[in-house]
Amino acid sequence: MKKLLMATAASALLATTALAGENINVGVILGFTGPIESLTPDMGAAAELAMKEVNDSGKLLDGATLVSVRADSTCIDSAAATAAAERLITSDHVAAIMGADCSGVTGAIASNVAVPNGVVMISPSATSPALSSIDDNGLFFRTAPSDARQGQVMADVLMDKGIKEVAVTYTNNDYGKGLADAFENAFKAAGGTITISAAHEDGKADYSAEVGALASAGGDILAVLGYADQGGKGIIQTALDTGAFDTFVLGDGMKSDALIEAIGPDLNGSIGTQPGSAGEGAKTLAKMLEGVADTPDGPFTAESYDAAALIALAIQAGGSADRASIAANVLNVANAPGEKIYPGELDKALQILKDGGAVDYEGASGVELIGPGEAAGSYQEYEIIDGKFVVQRIR
Repeated sequence: MKKLLMATAASALLATTALAGENINVGVILGFTGPIESLTPDMGAAAELAMKEVNDSGKLLDGATLVSVRADSTCIDSAAATAAAERLITSDHVAAIMGADCSGVTGAIASNVAVPNGVVMISPSATSPALSSIDDNGLFFRTAPSDARQGQVMADVLMDKGIKEVAVTYTNNDYGKGLADAFENAFKAAGGTITISAAHEDGKADYSAEVGALASAGGDILAVLGYADQGGKGIIQTALDTGAFDTFVLGDGMKSDALIEAIGPDLNGSIGTQPGSAGEGAKTLAKMLEGVADTPDGPFTAESYDAAALIALAIQAGGSADRASIAANVLNVANAPGEKIYPGELDKALQILKDGGAVDYEGASGVELIGPGEAAGSYQEYEIIDGKFVVQRIR
């Protein structure tokens, strides 16, 4: 990763019409601080690994170089995220953005900054169903599937296990509310009962009142649709300390080794869902990320690598780092027809495109963009066993 150039606002380089040998700035905006800060270092590293792979090939626009320009979305502060994105676009002149991460800040950046400036965003982890219908002028894409799908998968997992009554707590934002609604609708449709569905705020020191309300409502299990570094962790710890619940079903924002380290063996037996696959592409990327990421197969690393790869391939397909050209070519490289491309094969993909051929980028997450540029997606069903997230099946 040392060979990957890192730009700053002070050394911004024009990236919209790069020629051979020039630099193309690509924004990487993730919540490097905030409620998912334990996840984002690996996500950023995965995206930058794809850029390094492209740079090492020397084939992007006959020798152009991708330059990662990082910015902090904070995950929760839309104003700060918007300001960070404005810097990327107006000062650093990024050609496209890999990000953002959390749904609320992603929507704010898209609506307030990226779309008005014609900049493509490819999010690896913004999963709110509401993002499917934003007015994006064909500029917003995501490699993680919508939570409309995750809600159904979670309902299926619980029904298959014979769990019929669930209490739900969700982080009070677009992501939490969207996933909670999707899960509740799917679970009720399958014959299940939601005893309570209550929001919680992040950043509190005491969650005893929230857990008390959840305990009073009852349920066979507590669904925690929040963040591993914030309120979700606090809810779980308080529930365990008070004996309110001893088993949990976790949304994708909760899947972090940091959560297991914080809670300990009491998490064993809890279950959850996470976008991802177990295909050869995912296994290949995990090997590539050894020594680069702390958790090579961690949450949204595959989707981050794929998002950055799609940006690079769209640039090559259009023969230009012009923002409009990138937007016009994302779907062309993401879907059939064309030769299937997996992690470690970006050199080959760039050559195919240079020669006038077509590629169908599968990547690490099984990329297939549908509808308004979002992933069809598959999900891992996992259980925490002996302090580890163990995948049980792919749904």
